[in-house]
Amino acid sequence: MTGRTGFLFCADPLRPNRPDPHFADEVAAVRAAGGGVALVDHEALLAGDADRAVARVARGSGPYWYRGWMVPSGRYAELEKALAVRGCALLTTAPDYRRAHELPGWYEEFAELTPRSVWRDGVPEDLGALAARLGPGPGIVKDYVKSRKHEWHEACYLPELTDRDHLASVVGRFVELQGSFLAGGVVLRAFEPFVPGGEARVWWLDGEAVLVTAHPDTPDRLPDPPLGPVGEAVRRLGPRWVTTDLALREDGVWRVVEVGDGQVSGLPAGAGAEGLFAALTAAGPHSRTS
Repeated sequence: MTGRTGFLFCADPLRPNRPDPHFADEVAAVRAAGGGVALVDHEALLAGDADRAVARVARGSGPYWYRGWMVPSGRYAELEKALAVRGCALLTTAPDYRRAHELPGWYEEFAELTPRSVWRDGVPEDLGALAARLGPGPGIVKDYVKSRKHEWHEACYLPELTDRDHLASVVGRFVELQGSFLAGGVVLRAFEPFVPGGEARVWWLDGEAVLVTAHPDTPDRLPDPPLGPVGEAVRRLGPRWVTTDLALREDGVWRVVEVGDGQVSGLPAGAGAEGLFAALTAAGPHSRTS
């Protein structure tokens, strides 16, 4: 594999010498594009044993894109270090992964395109003071990476940010449900009403939109948003492989709902991502210059 752009896929927990079947179509697309495939043990990585996680990665192989299940930013940094010991490199560095993966990293560049947000590391004691920075009105709670939108009224939606008792109840339930998976801290975002047309997930490589798919939660709906201002923000942000989720607000304005690192963003079924993986394979280790 030496000299080829490779992809680190998560191994099947039951058959560790094979890729996780969830990524079977993507593995096939990589191989069709001439890219290399190596396997990492996701469970070992999450458990803090990065050396064991990369034990099947050949020394001196790569460079690599990671492509698999979500990894906390700290664990990703450990993955990068463990690969370096084996003479391998990640095409998305640990600082760039955190920048795209966690809201505090990407928010400034997208502030005009996304709902107003405030945050604090960990679980803040004075939620009222944090919410006051957004002012009155509805909001949502999430952590630096994910929300609990499927528990909408219980652990996500805040009908009125100034209602401190309800704020404490919803945030408390959110933190309880996230448990050890709470990423970074608590984020409060102003609520914006969107039309029921689904979200578009845009896949960016080196500042250019390579693929537009539906969001995995609504695979049968594919909006067609304008991308100009979003592309400018992606290029300012810097990481090479990024996703943005866009939705149409009720007043007709397209908004960025979420930004993510492309390595851990989900593809909807039947997305036809062969072109994306061909572009990633061809991109190689060279950072963009523009």
